[in-house]
Amino acid sequence: MPAPVHARLARPAAGLAALALAALAPLAAAVPARADDGDARELFKVTDSRITESSGLALSARHPGVIYTHNDSGGRPQIFALGKDGRTRAVLTLGGATARDWEAMAVGEDERGRPAIYVADIGDNLGGAWPYVTVYRIPEPATLSSRTIQATAFRFKYADGPRNAETMMVNPVTNRLYIVSKLFGGAIYEAPATLRTSGFNKLRKVGDDVPSIATDGAFAPDGRSFVVRGYFGARVYAMGADGKPGKSLHSVSLPAQEQGESITYTAGGRSVLVGSEGSDQPVYEVPLPAEAMPSPPVTAEHAAGKDDADQGHRDASGSRVGLFLVLAIAAAVGYGVIRRRA
Repeated sequence: MPAPVHARLARPAAGLAALALAALAPLAAAVPARADDGDARELFKVTDSRITESSGLALSARHPGVIYTHNDSGGRPQIFALGKDGRTRAVLTLGGATARDWEAMAVGEDERGRPAIYVADIGDNLGGAWPYVTVYRIPEPATLSSRTIQATAFRFKYADGPRNAETMMVNPVTNRLYIVSKLFGGAIYEAPATLRTSGFNKLRKVGDDVPSIATDGAFAPDGRSFVVRGYFGARVYAMGADGKPGKSLHSVSLPAQEQGESITYTAGGRSVLVGSEGSDQPVYEVPLPAEAMPSPPVTAEHAAGKDDADQGHRDASGSRVGLFLVLAIAAAVGYGVIRRRA
């Protein structure tokens, strides 16, 4: 949703660079696929004409083979339940919710331990124009049929100030929520163990070893690792025994996509599913390398600090040249706009 003109004028380079990056995101499709991209297979295509900006994916906890997705912004607050063939089996409308800038989703539990779907209205293309962000939760229905379900809203503020984000994850073991910020100096933020519906929940930074342009992420089914993707590739991280993000395990090459903004794990945790914004976009299944599995079990000592997993590999975003090109163009566009306005 576009911000008012006065809000745009009040945001200098950070907001302008964010807008430029959003406009240049389709350049990701022009980056050549790596040689091992052949391991990815097309699972299905999203053919529903109502789904044109798929920005999140989540595997159902109640219905085997069902994958949830949602549009980005400006539409109705709806979740689409897709079958194995990609066809829409049900549309869940979130009562009491708005779709300002939905960017991510995950399946977790509610306070009673029942399966629940979380949707994150956390996007901020002006890099800090919104004083708080919202995550909505609905119970996952036991039977799939199109209906309206009243949503519970949780409002969040970052301890270190507003920022843009497109990644939300829910740890399947602790049910704790995490958000990863986007753009330069990305970081991972942890929500309180128990969320409240009154006032604001504080998001505190617990790590900064994440891709700079994170567009989505997800926890593995066992909660021992998580993946964060960008437009060009993804990276898997260990989750420490202390509940804090640990070291980088391995980069994951992704197939070229129009605007890759979604990722989730398969039920077995040995592959990830990735999707893209745009009409009639495929959802791919990408097997994870053995190095991306946290084995033996991660300990607090093993999880602490960074490692040299990047040595001898290309950048986690898949192509350093492509990524740096996008960043350079974005910065140039932002600088040019500022000069013209000056």
